[in-house]
Formats: sequence, structure tokens, C-alpha cells
Amino acid sequence: MKFEQNLSMIYEDLNIPELFITEYFCNANGDYVKIYLYCRFLCKYQSEISPLDLSKKLSIPLKTVEEGLKYWEEQNVLIKKNKTYEFTDLKKIAVDKLYTPRLTSSLEDAIDTNEKNIVRTQAINEINTTFFQGVMSPTWYSAIDNLFNKYGFDEDVMVSLFRYCFDRQALHRNYIQAVAEGWSNSKIKTMNDLEKYYMSMEELNKVKKFISQKLNLYRSLTQFEESFVEKWTKDYNYSKDIIEIALKKTTSKSKPSFDYLDTLITDWHEKNLKSPEEVTTYLKEQKQKAKEIKAMQQNKNSGQITLQRYFDDSDQYSDMDKFYANL
Repeated sequence: MKFEQNLSMIYEDLNIPELFITEYFCNANGDYVKIYLYCRFLCKYQSEISPLDLSKKLSIPLKTVEEGLKYWEEQNVLIKKNKTYEFTDLKKIAVDKLYTPRLTSSLEDAIDTNEKNIVRTQAINEINTTFFQGVMSPTWYSAIDNLFNKYGFDEDVMVSLFRYCFDRQALHRNYIQAVAEGWSNSKIKTMNDLEKYYMSMEELNKVKKFISQKLNLYRSLTQFEESFVEKWTKDYNYSKDIIEIALKKTTSKSKPSFDYLDTLITDWHEKNLKSPEEVTTYLKEQKQKAKEIKAMQQNKNSGQITLQRYFDDSDQYSDMDKFYANL
């Protein structure tokens, strides 16, 4: 006995997994979503269509259609087999990500884990309610758990991580992972660490803006230039006042470069100069030394004195001495 369904297409529905909405929809290009939906429709009726015809049907450039199909392949939503595309089982993928068997556990581990889970669950629920309107995909729970395990953030830092990404309209896994990696590299574990980090970033941004203004740069600093500023402020622990002294040395330069500034500031750091006063004293000494060397050169040319008689050790006249003599 065979039963057949004889309904017009007007009565039919196209079922879309809710996982597609929670996992993929929000971060996908609008044209890519169009491609996905129409291909799901064609799949239901086992219809065939070429990329060119799909382009014409959806009024989307052929290149965009090809890019869209490639995008869904990379997201593991589509699998290409020769000239055929197969839709993956999104539910099975989600279950596989969530299921991690645990074979052994001590009583102490169970108690400790339970106490941690209470606080962690509260944080995850806050993330779900605040940033996902209470409909966070199940795979996000696993992803958040992995972030906890990998970076050792406390619960408040994890909520702050999602708030940071949400405020920048970048609440997707790759961006969250990148920010988390950056915070971890900055030794952030607790809210106290995070607050110190925010303060240091605020000071860094002030220094960047200050440098741009002093150099009359009507643009943002490049990544290369920013790396110099971070080195001066974070690695050398130099204040804006010390950097300003270096900036004043660029007034005679038609096109002052960050390489030039870095040569100055690195020299001060290597000489263990830590305050603006120490730097100023050092520069005065260098200027006086340059005058003496110039006078000695003139005297040498007139036969009155030689450099060898002035210096106990001629090697004291270093490359940096020449550098400062030409400032």
C-alpha cells in the first residue's frame, strides 16, 4: 500500500533549523542568506540549478553567488561533492560539539566543580539574557566553557568580554576569540586586571592623540606607528613628558619620522634615563660635548690641539655622540 501526498506548493512549508538563525544568520551577508534559503527550497524538491541561473533568479552577481556558496562551505553548512551540494545536519553538529564524555571524577572534583558551576551558570545566563535576548544557541554554551578553560577568566571578565564585543556590533566567535586572546596576552584574569588594562589603554590613547597633534598628523596613527608608541609607554614605561622632549627634537625636521623618534627614545632607555629631568640633563651634556668636539676640531685644524690629547680613550666617541652632534 502506498500513500502519496497531493498538495499544491501553496500549502507547503519550508523548515529551517533554529540553529541556523542562532548560529549563522546574524553574521552572514544578506545575499548569502538569500542563497541559502533558495537552495534549501530547491533541495526540498530535488531541483537542479547552475550558479549562473541562480544568479539570474536571485538578481545577484555571479561572483557573489560563487562567494556565497564558498562561504557556506567554510561554515560547514554545505558540503560540495563533485557538482552536487549537500546540506549538513546542523543539529547533529551542535550535539557533537556539546557532548564530551567524562569517564572519571572524584568526590572532591565534583564538589569543587558544582560550586564553580553555580557562579559560572549565573554568568552564562546573564550573557544569554543580555546579549542574546534569552535565545542563545546551545553551541554557545560550549564555546563559553572553552573560553573559561583556555584563558582562565573569572565570570565578571567573561561577561565584560561579551559586552565589549556587543558594544562594537561584533558578537561573533572569531572577534570574541581575538579579543579574548588579546586580553590573555595582557595578563587579564580578574576584573581588577581588566580595570588596570582599561586605564592603561586610556592613557595610551591619550599619548597617541597627543603625538598626532604635535606632529600635525590629520589622521590616525598606522599600526606600525602605534607599535612604537606602545613600546615607549609599555615597555620603556615612559610618560608623555619624556616623549614630548623627543617630539621637540623634530621641529627642525621637514618630515619627522617615528624611526627618528624611536632612535632617540631607545637611546634614553638604554642609558637608564627614567625622568624628564634626567633626559634634559643628558641632552644638555650631549650638546655641550658636541660644542667641545667642534671647537677641538677647529683647533686641530689650526694645529693647536688634537683629539687624542683630549680623550683618554678615543673609543668614547660613539655613533650616538655623532647622532646628537647633528641634532
